[in-house]
Amino acid sequence: MEEFDSVIIGSGVGGLGTAICLARAGQKVLVLEQHYVPGGWSHSFTLKGQRFSPGVHYVGLLDEGQSTNKLYRGLGIANDMVFFRMNKNAFEHCLIGDKTFDFPAGIDNLKETLSAHFPSEKKNINEYLTLVERVSYELQLIPKLKGWWQKITVPFRTKHFGKFALFPLKKVIGWHIKNPMLKAVLNIQCGDHGLSPNRACFPVHCSVMSHYFDGGFYPMGGGGGIVKAMTNGIKRHGGEVRVEQNVKKIIIENNKAIGVQLENGHQIFAKNIISNADPSITYLKLIGKEYLSNSLLKKLQKTKYSVTSLILFLTLDLDVTSYGIDSGNMWVMKDENDDANFEDLMSDTIADGDSFPALFMSCTTLKDPPSFNGRYHNFEIVTYVNYEHIPNFSDTEDYHNEEYIAFKEKVTEKFMNNVEKIIPDAKKHVIQAELGTPKTNEFYINSTNGNVYGTEKTLNQVGPFSFKNKSEIENLHLCGACTLSHGVTGATYSGIAAAASILKCTSDDLIIEDADQKIRIYDAEDKSTWPEWVHTKRTDKIRKFV
Repeated sequence: MEEFDSVIIGSGVGGLGTAICLARAGQKVLVLEQHYVPGGWSHSFTLKGQRFSPGVHYVGLLDEGQSTNKLYRGLGIANDMVFFRMNKNAFEHCLIGDKTFDFPAGIDNLKETLSAHFPSEKKNINEYLTLVERVSYELQLIPKLKGWWQKITVPFRTKHFGKFALFPLKKVIGWHIKNPMLKAVLNIQCGDHGLSPNRACFPVHCSVMSHYFDGGFYPMGGGGGIVKAMTNGIKRHGGEVRVEQNVKKIIIENNKAIGVQLENGHQIFAKNIISNADPSITYLKLIGKEYLSNSLLKKLQKTKYSVTSLILFLTLDLDVTSYGIDSGNMWVMKDENDDANFEDLMSDTIADGDSFPALFMSCTTLKDPPSFNGRYHNFEIVTYVNYEHIPNFSDTEDYHNEEYIAFKEKVTEKFMNNVEKIIPDAKKHVIQAELGTPKTNEFYINSTNGNVYGTEKTLNQVGPFSFKNKSEIENLHLCGACTLSHGVTGATYSGIAAAASILKCTSDDLIIEDADQKIRIYDAEDKSTWPEWVHTKRTDKIRKFV
């Protein structure tokens, strides 16, 4: 019989963050992952020798002294991480219709850039982006307020948040910005939380925008680079990560979680069980309704999950830089009607039509220079769809039939038509074009309906209405995008919060300042900033390819 202090189900960055904190506190920790690689949405994989990362496309606030930098230093994993600063003049490219608008790093730079495009809106741009910055600051301030005086003065300390928190993004931006194209540009990062402006929670959008105000950074090795640093951190403290371990159920006795049973029947017991799976899978599949209260069952019944995705993993034998492609992300929309374009994506016309009305496109071989072999460039191209409109394909678990293959071919062709608007003749230079569908997401990530961001980030499902780290079942805790926040850093913080709940301390207590920890950051666009080992690694990759 195996026994641990804590068993963590799922190795997304939330689960890995929990594991690091508990193992560092002296616990005997085990992480179980059903996939053949750890990482959840943050994992990387290879196709024909080319690396792809389905869920990690950039990270923000990574400069010295900023929160993500402090997070990785505080977890003791910064020395194992290398990041590349994406194009600081345009880490985001907004391609709307036949126009292009760039997001430079630095909020003042962004204000100037947008004001140059929309001079009549200069004052509005300044006021709106300042509001976004203030609401985001106040949102982060709320959980840090302690003591009677600070709590009683919350309305004064968070007046901007309080004034606008209950309104959707579309309404708030409409009060400040008049130009429809400018609204579309400022709303483009709705793709980072998967909701149209008329349904998006304004504070959540503020949090996402401000996270990237100082630019975007991409990890060497893709998302797998972050995962490797985190798994190494767990192992350094005596923890263990096991892959291809499918948990069938959480063992409950007297309303207490005491262990897990794997699909092969093997049982593992622990004082604490932490689930990095989403709440529906945790409570309804791994536990069962008979152990849940009526209030929790009602909450689960009302819970809505975020959009699911189609992802094209594309390799081109082409110098894409000659078409203006760089390390910046590309957000593409057919026109400025963002709500209508989102509704189009959510319709039942997924495989119909010539192209998608909106998508995200990113060249990882330019964001992660050591991954480039001197010839092939890799892209991850993402759009969102409604899971309900995905054909069933098969009544059995194996959905890989002729209908599924035909669906993938139609969708891939549709994606490539979008690509050719940016890179003409791209179809003639395809080395591989592999499509990931919501079925792929379900199989590899094991998320309800293949969701991308956990619970849908509407007002009634975030903040105090989100799922708590500590569950109603004794010794069972949750972490991940359905609890504290979504995204790479948000999910990591959720894992720290779960560990703090178990260790009866605060999250701040677990982010330990260490002067010896330092993240290495280089400029993806400027080779002169690269150390010799980056040039050597790149050259070795080219030699091996040739």
